[in-house]
Amino acid sequence: MSKRRNIFLVGPMGAGKTTIGRLLSEILHLQFLDSDQEIINRTGADISWIFDVEGENGFRKRESDVINDLSRREGIILATGGGAVKTDINRVYLRERGTVVYLKTSVSKQYERTRFDHKRPLLKQPDPRQVLEKLLQEREPLYLEIADIVVSTDENDPRSLAPRIAEDFRRFCSNPSSVRK
Repeated sequence: MSKRRNIFLVGPMGAGKTTIGRLLSEILHLQFLDSDQEIINRTGADISWIFDVEGENGFRKRESDVINDLSRREGIILATGGGAVKTDINRVYLRERGTVVYLKTSVSKQYERTRFDHKRPLLKQPDPRQVLEKLLQEREPLYLEIADIVVSTDENDPRSLAPRIAEDFRRFCSNPSSVRK
């Protein structure tokens, strides 16, 4: 399977994976998929409900099954959940089956973008900013471990970032050492 035919977007919640993924889909004419939405479609339940009933381990098992299935396809852009990289096998699937783009964002931007979103189970805490800081500290090394391309989403809007990411992807496909992390 060609690593060049798929783009996998990783990064923390609020980084813009879904929004940028949809825009990249239009630019590159590739099918856009969202692993969290696919879990919802397959189970008929929202992510919060799955977390409440099955716990994080149950959700992560479902997430791995979905990522394994979707990442086997050719010609897709896949937005993953922020914690998808926590599972070793997910990192293997993503690294081996596509070009991984890490959408990097600061905790302050994450908080600004997610503070009114009540559907994120990990943010149902008294101090969501502290949760975001802890999650980023745990997960950023994992994002960087598998990333082929790293892009900051803090200062740019998705409409200006998507064409730049598309160009980075094209350059990476023709010469993997041409795009800097």
